[in-house]
Amino acid sequence: VQLVESGGGLVQPGGSLRLSCAASGFAFSTYYVKWYRQVPGRDRELVAGISSNGGASDYADSAKGRFTISRDNAKNTVYLQMNSLKPEDTAVYYCYALRLGRVNYWGQGTQVTVSS
Repeated sequence: VQLVESGGGLVQPGGSLRLSCAASGFAFSTYYVKWYRQVPGRDRELVAGISSNGGASDYADSAKGRFTISRDNAKNTVYLQMNSLKPEDTAVYYCYALRLGRVNYWGQGTQVTVSS
């Protein structure tokens, strides 16, 4: 069982990144998926979530209008498109797959750094 995030990196303020969360070893298409982020010394913060079939999504206020979560269940992958990035978006971004009554899974994280 794996959740593997990728797509992080260094970007200038105002730039864009697309994060990917690729799953294997479990019925990913039946899981709700969330993106979280964490800065050292602070609690993990929810960024966005998407339903198992992709029909519903929600966002933290800090992400609304700038980030878009999507999924491709044929590829067992969830994406987080991040536009108009700000220095305060700098964090390690994690994906989390959850389903009621089942084991939930975390990825290992990918670093996003927004800096000029």
